[in-house]
Amino acid sequence: MQLTTPRHLPPLDPGFLPAVLWNRAYRALVAADPASQDLHLALARKDGTTFHHQLRILPHEGDHIPLNRKYVERIVKFLLWMKGGSRLYVAGNDSVAAILSGIYCEDGERAFDWDIVGKGIFDETISVTPCALADLPPASESSVALGRNLDGCRIGFDLGGSDRKAASLIDGKVVFSEEIAWNPYFQPDPQYHLDGIRDTLKRAADHLPRVDTIGGSAAGDYINNEVRVASLFRGIADPTVFEKEVRPIFHNLQKEWGDIPFVVINDGEVTALAGSMSMEAHAVLGISMGTSLAAGYCTPSGHITNWINELAFAPIDYRDDAPADEWSGDVGCGVQYFSQQGVARLAPKAGFEFGELPFPEQLVAVQEAMENGHEGARKIYETIGVCYGYTIAHYAEFYEIENLLILGRVTSGAGGELILEKGAEVLRDEFPELAEQITMTTPDEKMKRHGQAVAAASLPALTQS
Repeated sequence: MQLTTPRHLPPLDPGFLPAVLWNRAYRALVAADPASQDLHLALARKDGTTFHHQLRILPHEGDHIPLNRKYVERIVKFLLWMKGGSRLYVAGNDSVAAILSGIYCEDGERAFDWDIVGKGIFDETISVTPCALADLPPASESSVALGRNLDGCRIGFDLGGSDRKAASLIDGKVVFSEEIAWNPYFQPDPQYHLDGIRDTLKRAADHLPRVDTIGGSAAGDYINNEVRVASLFRGIADPTVFEKEVRPIFHNLQKEWGDIPFVVINDGEVTALAGSMSMEAHAVLGISMGTSLAAGYCTPSGHITNWINELAFAPIDYRDDAPADEWSGDVGCGVQYFSQQGVARLAPKAGFEFGELPFPEQLVAVQEAMENGHEGARKIYETIGVCYGYTIAHYAEFYEIENLLILGRVTSGAGGELILEKGAEVLRDEFPELAEQITMTTPDEKMKRHGQAVAAASLPALTQS
């Protein structure tokens, strides 16, 4: 397949193969072949939520088979981590369905996704079912009208990997906020997490005459306030303890607070909502480059979706020897490019010798070097920015984006400004229509101080008595 060479090459990662360019080259082949065919996908959950996605693929024969395999599998992988579901239905080609079934199974290449997206998040391992178009389950999805509620006395909290934040609000005015350091990742006893969250809520409540609602955000996946897969609780290895004490932790806390409205969702979604509220704009995709890559989306109507938006695991680089994620084993996924891990991966190519220095400390060293004019540090941020520009165009094939909010520790300081500059340059040069459509921004000071907690506090609607 003839690929167009990217006009912009990441200086420290020149082999980067943008997913958006590979997909466009593939679709050009499809358009030129009159025997190309439609492929219909439905990604469903146990509760009946179903997402549809339609593709056109080359005739499934000869040299086209590996191209079809790569194209369809990469799209499916993106959909699994963007929208989320455990039941994949394929109409249009049973052979393609068979390929996917062999990939997404216990012994397949995507056993991690088969288990984590399936069993971990949606309570059943992923299944792939070939079917006739008429038998495809009907689309059934909705956005969630959460947030923008500021009446009453509210607590908002945000649980991160290094700190927990909270704010107290009275009719939308912040009367108290604080940030407390903690280290939840590798704690084997869930009592540590419970005690920490209880403490944060109590300290916030002390500044309110009463507590009407509580809203929170946290890293991980939460379905109906239940913890499903969350890095905050990764140290709890016993599945029985997880099911009994971690999964219902927020339901139990709600009971302790008299069953007042209590909502907890993924921190990426709250970030997008906070950006939308701060900018007074909709169609917001929020991307946070921190310990990992987090994302959230606010629709053109201003609502949060019921998608999972775990773009850390979504593929963005289609070269066969792309860097591999140490957790999932897959290559070319966003976490290796837009996170502290991504900085650490590039650091040796930029002349840094960090050895076993933890990723956060490597990032600080690179940021300091950037401020001091270190050419290698500059190349790290240029590389991230170029990759980001192409990835924005890839995301835009799945999301309707008018506003792109970029934040996270990787984007702090002069390096973050360079990421935005190079990303915008790629968009203007390669994707001018997107450059006109998308406004890229970083959080203002008000959002940095209170935005996440205020947005979290606004999640529950106040129960009318």
